[in-house]
Amino acid sequence: MDVKDLQRENIKTLKPYSTARDEFKGQASVFLDANENSFGSPLPANYNRYPDPLQLDLKDAICKIKGVPIENTFLGNGSDEAIDLLFRAFCNPGKDNVIILPPTYGMYEVSANINDIEIKKVNLLPNFQLDLERIAEAIDVNTKLIFICSPNNPTGNSIHRVAIETILANFKGLVVIDEAYINFAKQKTFIQELTEYANLVVLQTFSKAWGLAALRLGMAFSSVPVIDILNKIKPPYNINQATQDLALAALFNVQQVNEWIKTTVTERDRLSLAFEKITFVKKVYPSDANFILIEVTDALKIYNLLVDNGIIVRDRSKVTLCEGCLRITIGTEEENNQLLTILTQLS
Repeated sequence: MDVKDLQRENIKTLKPYSTARDEFKGQASVFLDANENSFGSPLPANYNRYPDPLQLDLKDAICKIKGVPIENTFLGNGSDEAIDLLFRAFCNPGKDNVIILPPTYGMYEVSANINDIEIKKVNLLPNFQLDLERIAEAIDVNTKLIFICSPNNPTGNSIHRVAIETILANFKGLVVIDEAYINFAKQKTFIQELTEYANLVVLQTFSKAWGLAALRLGMAFSSVPVIDILNKIKPPYNINQATQDLALAALFNVQQVNEWIKTTVTERDRLSLAFEKITFVKKVYPSDANFILIEVTDALKIYNLLVDNGIIVRDRSKVTLCEGCLRITIGTEEENNQLLTILTQLS
């Protein structure tokens, strides 16, 4: 399979915007090429110059942690930008389609609708695993993307690796594995499989384990042809300099992040056991993420009672296969204790 053949015809011939930073690479003392404010900025840091459009320093630091070469790495304004760009690069509006697997992350459907791409929904099985037979039946010549969220949001479980590999080996389009919650899972990331599957795209983020949700920084890892196409069509300076600087600083604190991950997993296990003892909790679903999905007797009532006590969770009771369910993020030990106190009082 040649990834270049998957892209839209107009993208194949697209001449990307050339920035001042693309046209000159090297050292200089006077920059008069980009119409910037040469006097500086009113901030303590100097942000008067446009940032590196390819974020090479940040990518280099990420690659040392992830073990993925720079040429296989794309950075986006959140993973949502990478998702949108995949639609714009590979899906012809009004013609092509993508497959999503409810219950799953909602932005796949939103981005498809924005780009006028048909959505084929193949629900997960009752155990929240892939229905390989129905997925195979849904694929046609115009199916360009399949989105697999693992660990899955909102269910929290990892998708069986063998099932994902089956799709990767047999599907002729791109398989997008969203690993936003992979840091909390026992299952290994799929980035180690990039050399085996040219059609594999792995999404990760700085919003969860790294605690940088406000920066809006997402990662996409894939084969060189896919990354080249994403870089070709992205906005010229999609990652601002402040985000690059702060993310680079954060990467020097891996030990702190690993401690948070360990604590989150410990608290997740503690909460799961505690939820099982609460009378109105009907089921506690296993989780490989930083949240837990629970089925309760009256989701809306319990949600509102928690709101009345200043605690906000997510009501997922209207989501496919999640009827009667609340999704609860793992908080600090103190926050989790407050949650358990209120839930115990309500039971």
